Amino acid sequence: MQWQVLTFEQLDTYTLYALLQLRVDVFVVEQNCPYPELDDRDLHPQTQHVLLKKGDKVIAYARVLAPGVAFDHYPGVGRVCVSQTARRLGLGQVLVEKTIAVAKQHWPRMDIHISAQCYLQQFYEQHGFQSASEPYLEDDIPHLKMILPYR
Repeated sequence: MQWQVLTFEQLDTYTLYALLQLRVDVFVVEQNCPYPELDDRDLHPQTQHVLLKKGDKVIAYARVLAPGVAFDHYPGVGRVCVSQTARRLGLGQVLVEKTIAVAKQHWPRMDIHISAQCYLQQFYEQHGFQSASEPYLEDDIPHLKMILPYR
């Protein structure tokens, strides 16, 4: 298993299928939340897809978005997920660390923004993120805007 950071153009069709399958499995099926999964942000030329594969399966995934793609003037992280079969192995911690490193590499000296599910607030706080809003509903799930300040 090896972590990869790829643009959309660098994704082969099997990897693209596997990462979309993981995202649908986690965000649509597990969370029983029908929402528009394909939002065109994956296609942005500066979007960085961070993933870990085991065989042909993507078992951990997140995307790092360029400033302005999801958050006004700031880079963002989203679609952070780990396969149900690979949870409790610390992969979520490593995944967030890698996405932060990718964001800092591409957009140094900038805050990083996320829209986190409220139940994950403490998880993201462990990585330095701070709450920046009151809870709000996104796709009928309570979320919180969080910011990792530039340091």
